[in-house]
Amino acid sequence: MNITTKPVEYMDGKTKCIGYMAWDESYADPKPCVMIAHDWSGRNEFAEDKAIQMAAQGYIGFAIDVYGEGVRGNTPEECTALMNPMVDDRKILLKRLKAAYKAAQNLEQVDGNAIAMMGFCFGGLCTLDLARSGADLKAAISFHGLFTGNDLPPKKIKASVLALHGWDDPLVPPAMVEALGAELTLAKCDWQIHAYGQTRHAFMVPTANDPKDPMSLYSATAERRAWAVTLDLLAEKFALHGVDPI
Repeated sequence: MNITTKPVEYMDGKTKCIGYMAWDESYADPKPCVMIAHDWSGRNEFAEDKAIQMAAQGYIGFAIDVYGEGVRGNTPEECTALMNPMVDDRKILLKRLKAAYKAAQNLEQVDGNAIAMMGFCFGGLCTLDLARSGADLKAAISFHGLFTGNDLPPKKIKASVLALHGWDDPLVPPAMVEALGAELTLAKCDWQIHAYGQTRHAFMVPTANDPKDPMSLYSATAERRAWAVTLDLLAEKFALHGVDPI
C-alpha cells in the first residue's frame, strides 16, 4: 500500500476551494471515490484523516472545502460565523456542494460513476442536501449530522442514505429524526437511520472528550459501530465496481 495525499483546487464560480485527496498509488485504474464533508470548523485534520482511511479501503478519499479558500474557524464564534450563512441559504450551499461533486468526478484517479459521500455534523447536513438534489451518489452517509430539511424543489434521491445519530444529541431531538424518516420514506429511497443510545453529538470525534459538555461527547462504542456499518454499506454499493455487465 502506497497512500499519497495532495491538495486539490477547484472553483465554485469565483470562489477557489481547496480540497484534499488521498489515494493508494498501488491501484492504477480509476477507483470509487468517497467525498468527505467537514464539520462547522472547515476542512480540518479530522476530515483529511477520513480521506486517508478511505484510501486505505481501496477508494479515493476526497475531503471537500465547503467554505472556500481552505478557511477554518478556530473558535465557536468563528465556526458559527462560517457555517450560518451556508445553513441559512441552502441554494448557495448546494451550489458549493455541486462544485465539489463535479471536481471529484473530474479527478483522473476517480471513476466518476462511482461516488459516495459522508459528512460529520454540519457535513452531515451537506451530505443529505447533495443527496436531496438528485446527485448520482451511490451512498450518502451522515454522522451526527443536522437533519433540517430545505425549501429547494424536491428531486428523486438516488443515493442509499445512512444517518448515524446519537439519541441524546440536543441538536437533533427525536421529532427531527422522525421527520427525516418521513421525508426519506416519501422520497421512496433506500434509507437507514441508526440511533445510538446514551450517545451525544460528535460521538465520532475523539477530541470531544469533556463529559461535562452537555452537547458533545466522544463514544468509542458508537464510533466503532457506526464505522462498521459505514464500511459495510460502501462495500455493498461498490461491490460491482470494475465488473463488466453480462
